[in-house]
Amino acid sequence: MITSRTRLRTRTKILLLAAAAALVAAGCGSSGSTGSESPGLQGSAGQTVPTAHLPVLKKIGKGEGQLNLIAWEGYLSPIWVKPFEQQTGCQVNAKYAGSSDEMVTLMKNGGGGQYDMVSSSGDADLRILYAGDAHPVNINLIPSWKDFYPAFQSPPFNTIDGVHYGVSLQWGPNVLMYSKKDFSSAPTSWSVIYDSKYKGQVTVPDNPIQIADAALYLKTHNPSLKITDPYELTQPQFQAAVSLLAKQRPLIEKYWALASQEIFDFKNGNATVGAGWPYQVSTLRAAKFPIGDTIPSEGATGWADTWMLAAKAPHPNCAYMWMKYISTPKVQAQQAVNYGETPDNKLACTYMDQIQKGSCAQYHANAPSSYFKSIALWKTPLATCDNGKPDCVPYAQWVSAWNTQVK
Repeated sequence: MITSRTRLRTRTKILLLAAAAALVAAGCGSSGSTGSESPGLQGSAGQTVPTAHLPVLKKIGKGEGQLNLIAWEGYLSPIWVKPFEQQTGCQVNAKYAGSSDEMVTLMKNGGGGQYDMVSSSGDADLRILYAGDAHPVNINLIPSWKDFYPAFQSPPFNTIDGVHYGVSLQWGPNVLMYSKKDFSSAPTSWSVIYDSKYKGQVTVPDNPIQIADAALYLKTHNPSLKITDPYELTQPQFQAAVSLLAKQRPLIEKYWALASQEIFDFKNGNATVGAGWPYQVSTLRAAKFPIGDTIPSEGATGWADTWMLAAKAPHPNCAYMWMKYISTPKVQAQQAVNYGETPDNKLACTYMDQIQKGSCAQYHANAPSSYFKSIALWKTPLATCDNGKPDCVPYAQWVSAWNTQVK
């Protein structure tokens, strides 16, 4: 894919929007649940996960001394990796991937007996699972899992028919960024990135999943299309979104693949408005650039990541030690503040504010349910819609349209 979350430190089924909102909201004011009542996505359109019946680890044994991880850059900071290595004796070896497509490729043949885990996003998860490249996980060996918001305990992007294939990690929104030098107040609509007034000043991700962002916009502004899910598009809905992006092309200053590119363009006045992540926003603010960010009235898309276990992981004990460690509230808080995203562990908020005052609120770790309702998390577009009808446009056509009709 070119779903590049290759950020400066260089970045399925996902939660159904309504279900995610309801579940997270339930977790915000309660002591949480085991999540056993939320088994995740049922096998889609008769598909099954080939590895579903592989035996899971019953207890964590002695570490193998090594752990080979495929990750987004910034996900393996020494801040939390070094303590893990010291505590477990598992040496972390990082293979940084620049896109979800690259992660899917590296995970082929169950990680090839080389890689143990991957920090996959929702636009890659189903491809990895249904290819038989992930191994079932015994979630009971990960104690902090019970402290996750219910929506992220057994979500449909890493749990199929009640079987877990990893542990949820962090999530975040794709926000509308704008230069306060050019905007006196926050735009209320994504319409600004389609407005000819800003020709040559707009920047968006170089990413086929951007078609979902256009669909989300059209869901509000062209109700006759009857779009209900920006990742489940019929051919007419899909073509309408692609056409909107093709018309946007003359406005684009850059389709960015690296967060550093978008940061550079805002700093240097090349871009005044665009789509980005909280990381770019926090980096620009740290550099004293007057950047603003907002989630407009139409809502926004977003990502949710999982540490997924490879089917042929050579170091399973170290892998379980990592899942156990990375799920704890303190480590979740460290990554959330360092990277600029939202932790899945609801106990992380206090630690976040200890690390950086106000960061819990800044990254929406204590947000009300209305915030979660506004985020449509990435998922893999499939030919078979959730209603069972084969009417939706599959991901391969998204890639083709992005490369031939949009760019």
